[in-house]
Amino acid sequence: MTSKERILAACRGEPADHAPLTAWCFGFPAPEHLKWQTNGRDVPYWYTKRLEHIHTLPEPWELEDEFKRAHAWLSLGIDDVLEVSVPWATGPEVTYTDSRLEAGAAAGDPDYPVLVREYQTPVGPLRHAVKKTDPEGPGWPMQPNCVPLFEDYNIPRAVRHAVTDPSDVDAIAHLYKPPGEAERQWLADRVAAIKPFAEEQGVFTQAWSGYGMDAAVWLTGGEGAVMMALEAPEAFGRLIDIIAETDLARTELAAATDGVDMVCQRGWYSSTDFWSPALFDRFVFPHLVELTAAAHRCGKLFAYVMTTGVELLGPRLADAGVDVLYFLDPVQDHVSLEAARVLAERITVVGGTNALTLQCGDAGRIRDEVRRAVDALAPTNRFMLQPVDAVFPDTPWDGVECMIDAWREAIG
Repeated sequence: MTSKERILAACRGEPADHAPLTAWCFGFPAPEHLKWQTNGRDVPYWYTKRLEHIHTLPEPWELEDEFKRAHAWLSLGIDDVLEVSVPWATGPEVTYTDSRLEAGAAAGDPDYPVLVREYQTPVGPLRHAVKKTDPEGPGWPMQPNCVPLFEDYNIPRAVRHAVTDPSDVDAIAHLYKPPGEAERQWLADRVAAIKPFAEEQGVFTQAWSGYGMDAAVWLTGGEGAVMMALEAPEAFGRLIDIIAETDLARTELAAATDGVDMVCQRGWYSSTDFWSPALFDRFVFPHLVELTAAAHRCGKLFAYVMTTGVELLGPRLADAGVDVLYFLDPVQDHVSLEAARVLAERITVVGGTNALTLQCGDAGRIRDEVRRAVDALAPTNRFMLQPVDAVFPDTPWDGVECMIDAWREAIG
């Protein structure tokens, strides 16, 4: 089987030659024997085009690098996924100015400079202010020198979130809009550039098309999102509807694009760490049903990311029509293999081991975790092994190599 055929089989619950192993890259330090150069420069860390539009990388990551990373993983006998992030539009009537306030009372923080982006929209101004901190270290995505609307760095560093009051909500409809002609053409060109390689090498292609609750938390902060949902549910519902409208348009566009095998929605901030099942059912579930239906109408698969609360909310994802669940995490979510087996009767589960396990330096622990996951879940035909949720700059190659060896032993 090709890598794509193997992953498609797992996504559909069909028999394959073996359970796939994949590994997302989030600044993974390449081992010496797998390194390459692009445009005459060394590429020391591996990333993915999944990060495009929402992260600033310390090094260029070209489409050529996406292909070379796939070649590298495939050369080890494991699988890989080519990824594309679907763009969105901003209303042409929107303008903004950027500024930087040095640390002190005027900035609103005594220790750090504050970056400010002030929008002018048809429904009024919007101010977004975030502390600028030092880089995390080699390989990690960088905090940009401005305040993009969506960025994980914004959440813990915010001095003022973009949405701090119900009156701010309507402006988001002008900042996060369905793709226009320029965005549609960008996606068409990008997938057209990916497709020949994907077809020749037999590699699966995935498009990231929805932000859901992740967008809500990016805009309001974690506490702000929960409090708005409880104290101003109509305004919060309006915010979710605005996000959902653009998510749906992005999903419809991706699903209708020839060369895309699966569309995926982020849901790192949609789990029980933030939301009760009742709030999940109110604000997430109905829109998720619309997204899965849009993908399925085009004959495409739909995946969702949720790393905690999977035993409780995983069945609701299956109810909504989700085909693939990223991630099943035995370490941080403490998911039992028995619950995972039951869940895998309805939805393909990805995970089974964790990047923290690969860091531990204990080969016995790595092998045991991999063996137990493969033995329990591979017979369902709805399982892909993957370290949750990526391999990072601090993930050692020895740990990855041990995982690969353990997986090879487990699949026979």
